[in-house]
Amino acid sequence: MQAFLSRPLQESGYAYVYLDATYLKGRLGKAQQVCSRAVVVAMGINVDGRRELLGLKVGDSETEGFWSEFLASLKERGLTGVKLGISDAQVGLTKAIRRQLQGCVWQRCRVHFARNLLQRVPIGEAFSEGVAHQGMVTAALRSVFGQENAGEILSRWDDLAASLIERFPKAAELMHEDREDVLALRHFPKDHWRKVWSTNLLKRVNEEIKRRTRVVGIFPNDAAIPDLESLPALQISIT
Repeated sequence: MQAFLSRPLQESGYAYVYLDATYLKGRLGKAQQVCSRAVVVAMGINVDGRRELLGLKVGDSETEGFWSEFLASLKERGLTGVKLGISDAQVGLTKAIRRQLQGCVWQRCRVHFARNLLQRVPIGEAFSEGVAHQGMVTAALRSVFGQENAGEILSRWDDLAASLIERFPKAAELMHEDREDVLALRHFPKDHWRKVWSTNLLKRVNEEIKRRTRVVGIFPNDAAIPDLESLPALQISIT
């Protein structure tokens, strides 16, 4: 596991880097108190278009300092060439990306954004009507990402935001604020959009971590979280 965590990264670099976290239970200190432990994970796409698990680190929580330390350790191992960082909008993480990966464009995960957007489309007392409204917003947002070029995707996004202003002004405000971050993908090849518009490529890794850790339940220390050697060789073509 230590060899994996400290291995040199490819000199050719990783254009796309995905960052996410999951939480597990572990014991800390002499008192062996059970605490929630943040497990942060990074995955990159190399020049061959293959997915590679870059690293993993366990800490107290997703603070900017912890994420910055993790990203700095990846850079020390040779992480270069990052053009797009994909993550959710966790404050500590986004600040760390801007500090440690300067020159990198940030792509906000569209899945997490969609959840935040629907929170601003309240169901209200008329339950069925509220559900219908949320369904329409979900479908309209999905259609944004079905466009063929950058101009069309921007136009469809703006049309949706405008349609929400009167009835759901907070939702329209969020779309205005996060427009550039959620649509950062448009600056990259169209064939890559589906792979870079969310952190779903990390979903299988987190699911594998959760699957194995359910057997253990509570880990005796951070070093035991998790057994990296048991993770499958996760590679997938981005083209």
